[in-house]
Amino acid sequence: MPINILMPALSPTMEKGNLAKWLKKEGDTVKSGDVIAEIETDKATMEVEAVDEGTIAKILVPEGTADVPVNDIIAILAADGEDVKAAASGGGAAKSEAKAEAKPEPNAEAKSEAKPEPKSEAKQDAPKPAAAPAPAQAVANTGARVFSSPLARRLAKEAGIDVSRVNGTGPRGRVVAADIEKAKSGGALKAPAAGAAAPAGSAGVPAMSDSAILGLYEEGSYESVPHDSMRRTIAQRLTAATNSMPTFYLTVDCDLGKLSAAREEINAAAGKDKDGKPNYKLSVNDFVIKAMAVALQKIPEANVSWTEAAMLRHKHSDIGVAVALPFGLITPIIRQAEIKSISAISNEMKELAARAKAKKLKPHEYQGGASSVSNLGMFGIKDFTAVINPPQSSILAVGTGEERAVVRNGQIVAATMMSVTLSCDHRAIDGALGAELITAFKKLIENPVMMVV
Repeated sequence: MPINILMPALSPTMEKGNLAKWLKKEGDTVKSGDVIAEIETDKATMEVEAVDEGTIAKILVPEGTADVPVNDIIAILAADGEDVKAAASGGGAAKSEAKAEAKPEPNAEAKSEAKPEPKSEAKQDAPKPAAAPAPAQAVANTGARVFSSPLARRLAKEAGIDVSRVNGTGPRGRVVAADIEKAKSGGALKAPAAGAAAPAGSAGVPAMSDSAILGLYEEGSYESVPHDSMRRTIAQRLTAATNSMPTFYLTVDCDLGKLSAAREEINAAAGKDKDGKPNYKLSVNDFVIKAMAVALQKIPEANVSWTEAAMLRHKHSDIGVAVALPFGLITPIIRQAEIKSISAISNEMKELAARAKAKKLKPHEYQGGASSVSNLGMFGIKDFTAVINPPQSSILAVGTGEERAVVRNGQIVAATMMSVTLSCDHRAIDGALGAELITAFKKLIENPVMMVV
């Protein structure tokens, strides 16, 4: 019997992926564990291994295909001893049957959307117990009820979209997930009702539709570059973070005099490997990562993540580090950075950055984390503020180290200074707590020997 090869879910949140490359072709024999294809998610390119043994009878999804839904059949595998041509000719039937089998039990959205609406308005408006509200019911800013599926409401919240302004295409105008996806890609929205509150973070100005924006520019004066999956994910996550996360900022200046001297001495003493290259070459950013990790251990109340049910207090300092890519941004995570040497952090960061640029990171290498570091010092940026990456509660924006005139003991002297700004989620970190954290960081940067105590 033909075996269906399905589009795998490579992370808990993955819904679609791009089939970047087939590493096997039709007629090739595969064994369990053989790498058969490369799949691109929004953050990485990952290899797919064969689970069963047999012969590739038919490839249903060609390489280069974008947005292939999870659990769609991408190829047919003929089992050992099975006629390959027969398996391939039955691929179309196998695809439709197996796709239905591969789908998980209908979720809350599917059940909600499939459930018939009440036949009469009287029945629809009948009072219900307060403890069990209708699962597909939402309240708009005007107070009117808006029918929407649970998944649609979650997607709308993540994208910062007011669900009451979305045109529903489900039964009786119910807003479904497809409607939210259309709205995120510039689909038409209802005009805000008179007196309705503006969506959080919009400052009273409704978002412009794609057609309205295009109308501002002369045709032919621009090139339209479609968003890739990474750019869409970045936009959705950071829009949701900005709209839902109350953020405040704290800035301090750090004296890099002792750190610079220590860095030069350590790098000069680094041994060499068999190829004659230094075993490590520390950067200022390596010290920053270590200092942030140790500071979170010194101020454990700030080493947290906010959830609606509870505060998650992390035992270790898992520090994300922003890496700029030609196609977006990703923050690979240095796990348990507080217990690693600065040289180990340096080498691990170089390896993670290289794999990030090749889109080879695995989901657990860039998801989660306690806090992050974003460094634009190499571009000569003096100071800036960074957007927190949920579910983290803080991020440190690092500027360039530069000589400045400072006053010491009543005398103006030159010193190498670096400005850093800490962005804090006010739900999890209060002002005084954030001040304690950035003060602890400053002390460690200015006295790097304290990082190893």
